[in-house]
Amino acid sequence: MSQAELKYEEALRRLEKVVADLDKSELDLETRLKKFEEGTKLARLLLKKLDQAKKKVEILVKANVGENTLVPFDEEAEDGEDRDRFSDSTRA
Repeated sequence: MSQAELKYEEALRRLEKVVADLDKSELDLETRLKKFEEGTKLARLLLKKLDQAKKKVEILVKANVGENTLVPFDEEAEDGEDRDRFSDSTRA
């Protein structure tokens, strides 16, 4: 499984293990560099997943009937498209 396919929790556990491994003083420099590289990739992946989750939460809108409606976030769509979809759904 590639890093991009990891769920957030799995990636976080792997990052925690990498950090624990780096804390071990018996690792040689080459191994430490490889671990550091893996850790930075995992950290970037985690930040990306958090950003995607934040965007999904931000798209949670209040519908006219007073119920919360979750509008799916399409990360391939342009930013304006989601706003247009929201604007259309609130006009009645």
